[in-house]
Amino acid sequence: MYLINVQAFIKRHPAMSNGEKVDLEANVLSEFYDDRIPEYAILSHRWIDQEVNRNEMVELAKMEERHKVCQRPGYKKILASCEQAKNDNCEWLWVDTCCIDRQSNAELSEGINSMYRWYENSKVCYAYLHDVPGTLFPAEDDKRYPNFNGWLEWFSHGWTLQELIAPKHVQFFNQNWKDIGNKRVLAETLSHITGVPEHILTGGLSSKRPCVAQIMSWAANC
Repeated sequence: MYLINVQAFIKRHPAMSNGEKVDLEANVLSEFYDDRIPEYAILSHRWIDQEVNRNEMVELAKMEERHKVCQRPGYKKILASCEQAKNDNCEWLWVDTCCIDRQSNAELSEGINSMYRWYENSKVCYAYLHDVPGTLFPAEDDKRYPNFNGWLEWFSHGWTLQELIAPKHVQFFNQNWKDIGNKRVLAETLSHITGVPEHILTGGLSSKRPCVAQIMSWAANC
């Protein structure tokens, strides 16, 4: 499992964004094995244009035009996640865009098979809602989101369910990274959107474990 070193990423950002000299020895991405994985935060999000992949994360400090990469929405999302992790006293962060090498079939397969466990074992999950401009979590279907049954794009993909159910703590953020609630406080609304019972949202699948057919019915709504 690869994790981003939160302090190292934040520390090198000013020089990176200004195109200045960067310490090439500073390692912002480290690999850990199951028996030595440290406490970490994890990001749940929808992919947008110009994400930062594994190779770019590793080679970024050596790129002549690295300051341009730092202007990408995908890079800014990682930076904001690191800053939030720092505030939550998490030294490590997992982000799928750069912590999984999608050019490696073996690593991609491992990531898919381990995804639920990685979310479940995280200290906190940051659900970034890039299409929410306000400071309140939308409690009703909204005509601003016509392509997703009146709900946010984050809920439109089947992967959302495990990223919502597996972590013990899920914190929602709007497009400006303002805290707009957590899954325990929002359990009733989240249940209405997804069809997942509140006790599953707050207690996980081990809480009165549902049958496979019921789980599949939740995914069918995404």
